[in-house]
Amino acid sequence: MASLLLKGGRVVDGTGAPAYESDVLVKDGKIAAVGHDLGSADRTLDVSGLAVAPGFIDTHSHSDLDVLLRPQVLPKVMQGITTELLGQDGVSLAPLPAQYISPWRKNLAGLDGDSDDIDWTFGTTENYLNMIEAAHPGLNEMYLVPHGNIRMEAMGLDNRLPTEEEIEKMRAITRREMEAGAMGLSTGLIYIPCAYSESREIIEMCKVVAEYDGVFVIHQRSEADTILDSMKEVIEIGRKSGVKVHWSHFKVCGKQNWDKIDAVLELLEQAKAEGITVSFDQYPYVAGSTMMGAILPPWVHDGGTDKAVARLADPELRKKMVYDMEHGIPGWDNFVDFAGFENIYVTSVKTEQNADAVGLSITELAEKRGTDPYTAAFDLLMQEENAVGMVDFYGTEEHVKRFMQRPEMNVCTDGLLCPGKPHPRLYGSFVRVLGKYVREEGVLTLEQAVRKMTGKPAEVLSLRDRGLIREGMRADITVFDPETVIDRGTFTDPIQFPDGIAYVIVNGALAVDHGRHTGALNGQVIRRGR
Repeated sequence: MASLLLKGGRVVDGTGAPAYESDVLVKDGKIAAVGHDLGSADRTLDVSGLAVAPGFIDTHSHSDLDVLLRPQVLPKVMQGITTELLGQDGVSLAPLPAQYISPWRKNLAGLDGDSDDIDWTFGTTENYLNMIEAAHPGLNEMYLVPHGNIRMEAMGLDNRLPTEEEIEKMRAITRREMEAGAMGLSTGLIYIPCAYSESREIIEMCKVVAEYDGVFVIHQRSEADTILDSMKEVIEIGRKSGVKVHWSHFKVCGKQNWDKIDAVLELLEQAKAEGITVSFDQYPYVAGSTMMGAILPPWVHDGGTDKAVARLADPELRKKMVYDMEHGIPGWDNFVDFAGFENIYVTSVKTEQNADAVGLSITELAEKRGTDPYTAAFDLLMQEENAVGMVDFYGTEEHVKRFMQRPEMNVCTDGLLCPGKPHPRLYGSFVRVLGKYVREEGVLTLEQAVRKMTGKPAEVLSLRDRGLIREGMRADITVFDPETVIDRGTFTDPIQFPDGIAYVIVNGALAVDHGRHTGALNGQVIRRGR
């Protein structure tokens, strides 16, 4: 591997300390030296006027399937990301028992996509991570074992509470997957089958995760009407299990709930005062994105996607769905209530039959189909077998900035790599922070922002050899122009690489050179404890 000398740059080292001018020498995949008069290298890069930062770490990623199909993961590396964390929201690829492959693929399709071009019989996390290694990823890849996959293996997809024996099975599966190198456990308590659980089963799994000093990453049960009770549940899980708690894509959804923000932040303070380790990630936009099936009441998904599709075909059950969506169900985040059909947009579908729906709000789709919004949404989900992605607008810039400035916060993308028109966060989260919120609006200093992209997430995940520009660390480095770096993607035209990323180095190899991808595939699978 060729050695590299980055000469004349301004080092933003990931600690939050003031930037300083220095050279950086990269040799044998590591940062060999930081300082001046470092001698020669196989190639010298003049980075005068540019910021030299650790490679960005994305703590909420959905490249789980895409990394096997397109291992360069261009939407990430082109914005300076060198490491990402898969296995989010309690629903991902592994573990996957053979008897559940078909329904689980349909359940995943709106979040992580689907493909016949991989062998789905890998079974365990160990085998799945081996498949990623065999694909030679362009980034470093980490994995959380998903609660929903564990629950599925232990007790299937039914809406019921586990027996004591099934809880022990879940604990054993969690231990097996932590031994395989998972960084922790994820759950998504709005997604099936995670939504069917109560706190106790999660606490028992988290006790196992805590033994390994892993992290518990949670899409909490409510980000809207019942967010305060939801926060208290998460804190209780941390308290009773001893696990480190990390909230996914932290936010408060819906105008009717914005007055709860002070109370939400007070709960964070109370948790820290108790000695519970808490953190969260955030993407810098006022809209979210997930599978459109999340707009349906949870009971619709009982037993898996095939049964959900059958229920969508039943006129009487559709009436019950409409009633529940208009009147609410306790503890359920009702997207239609807090966003509205006019603010929920179709981002991806599976078939050409409904390709014309992509980019339309549900309101616009209903007008195009000559029907009402409920019927339009139900028909689309039924015809696409739940493989529909969406964007939903829920918040304000003021709130984005307020959460961004919190000490618990680090940056993420939560980018869905499905076809169609993905949320622009997939291509632009990190550079948007650097351009809009650092340079243009001064919400953060450059040093604060880089720490929230590098050193801070490395601490959350207990990565001891990445996240800083320091001698002996792995040579994951992003070099950018602080004066020009910016995201270019929009909600109507999201598939655009950013401006201002000059070089990206992954484990010592140049992946981006003068803003162009080199084709290098030098990422590694990072397994906890190895």
